[in-house]
Amino acid sequence: MAGGRPLESVLVAPGVKGKKVLAFKRDGLKKNEAVTGLIHDIVASSSARSAFHVLDLAKVVDLYAGWRRALPGVRPFYAVKCNPDTALLGALAALGAGFDCASRAEIEAVLALGVPPAAIVYANPCKPGAHVAFAAEAGVNVTTYDSEEEVAKVKRCHPSCELLLRIKAPDCGGVKVDLGLKYGANPDEVLPLLRAARRAGLGVAGVSFHVGSGASRAAVYRGAIEAARAAFDAAAELGMPPMRVLDIGGGFVAGAAFGDAAAVINRALGRYFGDLLPTVEVIGEPGRYFAETAFTLAARVIGKRRRGDVREYWIDDGVYGSLNCILLDSYVPRPRPLAGARPGEETHASTVFGPTCDSIDTVVTGYQLPEMSVDDWLVFDDMGAYTTAAGSSFNGFATSAINIYLAYSS
Repeated sequence: MAGGRPLESVLVAPGVKGKKVLAFKRDGLKKNEAVTGLIHDIVASSSARSAFHVLDLAKVVDLYAGWRRALPGVRPFYAVKCNPDTALLGALAALGAGFDCASRAEIEAVLALGVPPAAIVYANPCKPGAHVAFAAEAGVNVTTYDSEEEVAKVKRCHPSCELLLRIKAPDCGGVKVDLGLKYGANPDEVLPLLRAARRAGLGVAGVSFHVGSGASRAAVYRGAIEAARAAFDAAAELGMPPMRVLDIGGGFVAGAAFGDAAAVINRALGRYFGDLLPTVEVIGEPGRYFAETAFTLAARVIGKRRRGDVREYWIDDGVYGSLNCILLDSYVPRPRPLAGARPGEETHASTVFGPTCDSIDTVVTGYQLPEMSVDDWLVFDDMGAYTTAAGSSFNGFATSAINIYLAYSS
């Protein structure tokens, strides 16, 4: 666990302060074992009667400390779209993070926690004009762009805004979501877009890119940083004011993959930006890195059916709820019984359905589970990234009704 002071600041942060926060001990246990004990306690107390999440705030502290160790020269601007839970936002703000917002609602959520507008990047290359006008009113003065039409829109709705030119990262594969299919200027578009901003009288503060969500090939960051330097040089050749921001985007996954990515990034920054780093601020837009492993889902078994050797179960969360990540984010569910499995206990091929009446609402098929009963619980680890943020109220089962228990481990 990180030092006591960061955790103390998190516990009194807006979004956390005033809420009940449960304490539990790791005591050398693996993360899932420690969280399992806490979930047992929550269920035993009868305070939980339906699906719920646990957010371990100490895990967020650990992740922030890990980021600062691995990328000391890169300030994280958390991507709110990944998980907009107010306690998570408040915790990250208390630790010193900035925020990547993509809409008026996200900007409002962050400002409501006392975050200064200067700590927000409006990181959506194509925005509704009304949202841009709101950003102007709120004092959010940096946004991304990758088209001449966006330059005209910003000029009309927020003429004092500075721009970050969003470039397309090299195609390297190995990502969950390839954002380059939708956003980012191609190399031959960089000069025209810089000229368009200059004609409009808008300042270009820097360059941004995003290698894709959940990137597994760290080498892609080297090529993207090299391309960003080329854009910096292009602006200088046009006689534009020196750029001062490099936004290396997101795509980070906690664990060994993050260490690999950080090593590539640090080497690339030294190689391509070493002469500019004293005057250039480097920021990133991590979402999954902070949110994914900090959340655990517990879902209750609400129905059961036997068909020969196959067991079929219904739980009170599914792919229209927070488990939408199965369809939208390539999440591979590995549910485990809260009660655990006894050594040598027989398991059965099992199908787990969500609560709606749609057959698409299937969580796992042919998955080995011990015999379970109605009112038992299944636990899903690493459930913080693109889960509750994208859930719906389909069939009357509202994702927003799934409670989140705040906790911290020691």
